[in-house]
Amino acid sequence: MANGDTPDIIYTQVDEAPELASHSLLPIIRSFAQAADIDVAIRNISLAGRVLSQFPDVLTDEQKVEDDLAVLGEIVKQPGANVIKLPNISASQPQLDAAIKELQGQGYKLPDYPYEPSTDEQKDIKARYDAVKGSAVNPVLREGNSDRRAAKAVKNYAKANPHSMGDWAKDSKTTVASMPGNDFFANEKSATITAEQAGGAKIVFLSDDGNSRTLKDGLKYEEGTVVDATFMSASALRDFIRAEIDSMEPGVLFSVHLKATMMKVSDPIIFGHFVAIYLEEFISKHGEKLKELGWNPNSGIGSLESKIEGDDALKADLKAVMDKQPPMYMVDSDRGITNLHVSSDVIIDASMPAVIRAGGIGWGPDGKAAPTKCCIPDNSYATVYDETIEYFKENGKLDVTTCGAVSNVGLMAQKAEEYGSHPTTFEIPASGKVRIVLDNGDILHEHSVNEGDIWRSATAKKAPILDWIQLGIDRTKATGKAAFWLDSARAHDAELIKYVEPALKEAGIDIPIMAPREATRFTLETMVAGEDCVTITGNVLRDYLTDLFPILELGTSAKMLSIVKLMNGGGLFETGAGGSAPKHVQQLVEENHLRWDSLGEFCALGESLKFLADAKGNAKAKLLGEAVDDATQKVLENGNSPERKVGKPDNRTSHYWFARYWAEALAAQSDDADLAAHFQPIAAAMVEQEAKILEELMAGQGEAVDLGGYYHPDEPKTFAVMRPSETLNGIID
Repeated sequence: MANGDTPDIIYTQVDEAPELASHSLLPIIRSFAQAADIDVAIRNISLAGRVLSQFPDVLTDEQKVEDDLAVLGEIVKQPGANVIKLPNISASQPQLDAAIKELQGQGYKLPDYPYEPSTDEQKDIKARYDAVKGSAVNPVLREGNSDRRAAKAVKNYAKANPHSMGDWAKDSKTTVASMPGNDFFANEKSATITAEQAGGAKIVFLSDDGNSRTLKDGLKYEEGTVVDATFMSASALRDFIRAEIDSMEPGVLFSVHLKATMMKVSDPIIFGHFVAIYLEEFISKHGEKLKELGWNPNSGIGSLESKIEGDDALKADLKAVMDKQPPMYMVDSDRGITNLHVSSDVIIDASMPAVIRAGGIGWGPDGKAAPTKCCIPDNSYATVYDETIEYFKENGKLDVTTCGAVSNVGLMAQKAEEYGSHPTTFEIPASGKVRIVLDNGDILHEHSVNEGDIWRSATAKKAPILDWIQLGIDRTKATGKAAFWLDSARAHDAELIKYVEPALKEAGIDIPIMAPREATRFTLETMVAGEDCVTITGNVLRDYLTDLFPILELGTSAKMLSIVKLMNGGGLFETGAGGSAPKHVQQLVEENHLRWDSLGEFCALGESLKFLADAKGNAKAKLLGEAVDDATQKVLENGNSPERKVGKPDNRTSHYWFARYWAEALAAQSDDADLAAHFQPIAAAMVEQEAKILEELMAGQGEAVDLGGYYHPDEPKTFAVMRPSETLNGIID
């Protein structure tokens, strides 16, 4: 380890396509870093790693793994932290179930997930598993606010090489539908904690029959913390779903767009209501049988089909009921995978931009494109997509060759807002009241609720809010145009505005504060005019917008650079989204072709190295970082990015070109003679052996490969697949 108590750079071990790509790229990074005396460590935050870390008591000594997420959670609070964070699985229940089953099959004696725990032991097992579900990683690591934007080279390449965009018709039937009321937006209450209120708190449920129970104890609120509470009415939600199904127009697909991975408590329940209403006739007729089978609508139609496999009568009845309903937006029409198959298959921040980029169309069960009714129940965020769709109906598709760049500054530090609400989200067991009661006796918030309602509380601390505002001001000064996306009619946003307005006045800068609908129109008009714009938003909108605008501008959000300036001085460098990763893995296994683009990793690596140079005074690290930028630019300019189809260059060939350009840039620089001398023979060897290396990298394409697992692949097998060129390996190693 070089200077300090933490490694120079920590690279995260994750899941699916990004992790497969790491087996090829990380050996290159570690080899090059050694030349600058840079230590690159690895910490495992994959779903499988997180699961195994929870059960040291049932594993053999050889099987036990350290809780790397907890370790990283402490490291990111240290001034010397420098973490490259790849996209990991935010696990839905079906993904967790599949990971457990795979690990059990590999010899790990993990317990089954107890859906209805009755003993203390089962409750403990369930709590351990639940700790790794949903947004378990990001709130722990994000000890700073987000600065997410496209690198200049990436933006310029997208303009010069435009991706396809679907045409928009003014009379398109694609729409967004949201609840008319009684949703999280309408029911939200918010308050900023005063000095007298600071301290402990608890969440209490008082049922109408007089019983009282504590839902959550041991909460602590600092002075200046914004504390929200809200709920979504289950009956209002179900009425909304019925109304939207009943009002479907012919030729329009029905769909729901949620975030059941990050919002691991609330959104799977909402998803389950959509499944239950869509299949209401079937469930009404076969309720007892379904209960006997142990099926829960939250598990989706895919789980139902598995449980009734072999019962021809039930299968026929299910098909008959579904045939009566409006056609559904499909995940995979060839395989019959519907929008309601599993909650984690349609994730709003990827699915909605895909519909919009395509010109307002999705794919139906007949394999044909069609307009779509996009149900987004909560009005907190539905307006963004509604306004975007209306804008493109009015103005036609985006011209990516001339549009400006949209970046984001997002409030996310220290579990800010809804993404930190998992421990304080509850499905209400009966009618009554939910209260947040402070230790000083104050009732901070109170809601009257009914059985099945989804109640949640979230917080945003003062220091992260002030840091976010300052970051927004700094990025606005560097960029030009910006807006704070805050709605004075929303309780939480009104509290944030009380922080924003005086901060802007003190800074002497005029940045408009707009509700999300108005801010969406403002941002679209700015980018269409060819100007750059900063969206300054809360946590969920940060997540949604850093997919929406990059997918429109660049064709993908995987090419974005996310710099998280950690509150205590460290740096977290994120590498883009992983939403398409499962399809990439499927193609690799079937055809030995990985189309995952590591451009996000390249961009993050360059920033990480330059940050390291400043933080630890390592001049060689700066040269490595600058050379990464040169290599990234050449990968783009020379068309060395992965292609989609088998038989074409893929992720592994792009890594060869990146390594070669990186070595050439280091060999050519004149600031460090020793570094140049080290890389000159490496660069020369890669040039001389180009034909042989590319032949070895491409040799196995078209053949199925065995990784030994999906969530927990076999390391030797995966390295063999991802590092097939002995010639390149010899040069690098």
